[in-house]
Amino acid sequence: MKSCPSIASTTIERSEAMPSYKLYYFNARGRAEHSRLLFAMAGVEYQDVRYTREQWPVEKASGRFPFGQLPCLHVNGVMLAQSNAIARYLANEFGMAGKNNLEKAKVDMIVDAIDDLAQAMVKFFHEKDEQKKAEAKDEFKTKTVPILYGALERLLIANDGGDGFFVGEEPTLADFAFVTNGDYVKKFNPEVLDNYPKLKALQERVFELPRIAEWVKKRPVTEM
Repeated sequence: MKSCPSIASTTIERSEAMPSYKLYYFNARGRAEHSRLLFAMAGVEYQDVRYTREQWPVEKASGRFPFGQLPCLHVNGVMLAQSNAIARYLANEFGMAGKNNLEKAKVDMIVDAIDDLAQAMVKFFHEKDEQKKAEAKDEFKTKTVPILYGALERLLIANDGGDGFFVGEEPTLADFAFVTNGDYVKKFNPEVLDNYPKLKALQERVFELPRIAEWVKKRPVTEM
């Protein structure tokens, strides 16, 4: 098993020229958590702004948020929207997007595949018809997850046996996107990783990274 990067090696040195960050989302992990994990891993400070559902309509009406959606990241006078665009920006800033264009493409490939899984969950999460919801859940559990997790297991193993991370020798956005999304998949199928030992070990490895473990310990407790 490869050794995990030290805290010192993943901390970004702050300077006067370094931008200040303000991340806007609800009081939930959701689509902002992989960005929060990037901040934690990099050791970079930011304002973690969390709106309640009651506060959001007023904030949305302000027009500050490009598409009227969250999450958003304010940096250098610019408001960035779209969760994966935000995460990719941060991953590039913090050196966790891949070390060359091919590695970056691999990271993007995995992040996009994981997002496909998230979209599949949305189908039944917001479904009002109970029969359609049950059918969508069954398809998700028996078809969607096995196809995607099987592919992710193979991709992980292809990277030096699967005892490190998805891409390269250090954690990237791909790993953080996987463990964040995995929290939701486990809610619908708690034993989902039992058939994917390398993915299960990866999840444990990521959450054992000192700065990630520190963040998980102190972050607000939320249902999702």
